[in-house]
Amino acid sequence: EAVKDLAQQTGMTVPEDDLSPQDRAKAAEQKQKQTTLTDMLEKAGESYRQHLKTAPQAVAYLKGRGLSGQIAKRFGLGYAPEGWRSLASVFPNYDDPLLVETGLVIVNEEDGKRYDRFRDRVMFPIRNIKGECIGFGGRVMGDGTPKYLNSPETELFDKGRSLYNHGPAREASGKGQSLIVAEGYMDVIALAEAGFGASVAPLGTAITQTQLQLMWRISDEPIIALDGDTAGIRAAQRVMDLALPLLEAGKSL
Repeated sequence: EAVKDLAQQTGMTVPEDDLSPQDRAKAAEQKQKQTTLTDMLEKAGESYRQHLKTAPQAVAYLKGRGLSGQIAKRFGLGYAPEGWRSLASVFPNYDDPLLVETGLVIVNEEDGKRYDRFRDRVMFPIRNIKGECIGFGGRVMGDGTPKYLNSPETELFDKGRSLYNHGPAREASGKGQSLIVAEGYMDVIALAEAGFGASVAPLGTAITQTQLQLMWRISDEPIIALDGDTAGIRAAQRVMDLALPLLEAGKSL
């Protein structure tokens, strides 16, 4: 499992010559399914990007947060329209069970009706180390709740084992930039806009041990720069408590 985890992070494939024909077939089927799920997420992301072009309220929100069109394009930002089934125009077979497995569509348990998870939100695609879309974060522009809505845990997306902007941050860090750990999507994008490309964020949860290890693979001494409010200070203290038993020569914060 550790070898497969490392291989996935670096875009390599683990040889499976020792598998039985049945296991090999099962692995191939699983890989094909994951490819299909990724393709669906990419297709939805393209739709959200197109909708952003005709959503003045979303564009005004992003501009109000100080983001340029160039940085929005770089991070693939989009907009999910208000409609309950907007994705039906993107996926003709809206009843495809895989749409639920991507986290894009929710099924009402009482009546079985389907509807889009993300509605009237600015959309942030979440990508793995290889740059493949594995989920989304959506932010309301007004006072609605929740302020941020993430994709659910899926076959592709494990928020406790993922980092926002992981791949680009690793690349920027490799060119000498310090790794900065911020609190959320907007913080990472604002940092990138200001020239700090080696920035990541946890995905709506407290920083986990797995995420900390991912950070240390990028940089020996990440800079923890969470929000300065009470919640941010508490979160930073939790990171200290998490990190202290794990510190070793050359690995710090």
